Amino acid sequence: MPPEIHVIGPNRSARHSASELWRYRELFYFLAWRDIKVRYKQTAIGVAWSVLRPLLSMIVLTVVFGRLANLPSGNVPYPIMVFAAMLPWQFFANALSDSSASLVNSANLVTKVYFPRLIVPTSAVVVSAVDFLISAVLLAVLMGAYRFAPTWKVVALPLFLLLAVGAATGAGIWMAALNVRYRDFRFLVPFVIQFGLYVSPVGYVSAVVPGRWRLLYSLNPMVGVIDGFRWAICGGDHTLYVPGLLASTAIVLVLLATGLVYFRRVELGFADII
Repeated sequence: MPPEIHVIGPNRSARHSASELWRYRELFYFLAWRDIKVRYKQTAIGVAWSVLRPLLSMIVLTVVFGRLANLPSGNVPYPIMVFAAMLPWQFFANALSDSSASLVNSANLVTKVYFPRLIVPTSAVVVSAVDFLISAVLLAVLMGAYRFAPTWKVVALPLFLLLAVGAATGAGIWMAALNVRYRDFRFLVPFVIQFGLYVSPVGYVSAVVPGRWRLLYSLNPMVGVIDGFRWAICGGDHTLYVPGLLASTAIVLVLLATGLVYFRRVELGFADII
């Protein structure tokens, strides 16, 4: 009697994605740790890049919107208001950029052995979370320099961080899958990130958007995330626009669900296309 042959392959059901990721968790940790080490290998100032990028962006936005445009900051020092928004935005931008290119950059691994391909773009999100934690320390230093203390609302920050992770993961797996099939998307991602910086309330508060456009504006998923971070960190006059937060949350859930379904549908062909 011939031995039974068991073929290892993907379970194409989206609802099994979490269990597959858990089963291959050691590979997930390995890829994430590899990317963390590679990110700063042979760089002159190492992890300081995680501080310099949001810091320089904060300075530019503070000068442009705070000094020149003289936009309101809600009784909060303008640099703190901007940096509270730079935290989730920089996390989202880094995660989207790294996730979108992750499968193509891991072509040698993808074409040689089976593992859940979803591990590759999601591990890139974890790497961006490390940068987020480093930048959060800088925000704490900045708040200390301005002698600005957060209110009790800061306890809600993990909920908005979870929303940011959802937005980054949903957009990241969409772009990762599309980038394998259509390489033009590698040129689109930098444009989306650059454009998104200005259409998201990073350098200004979303309250400056006219009321009749506020809900439509909140269809940008990062609007709810950034407003939530500001509400939790800055407090004061920064209030939550609940309909907008619900709209942003709904868009994040749609991004996650549709991205996961599309990714599982096309991942069987990654090894042949890549």
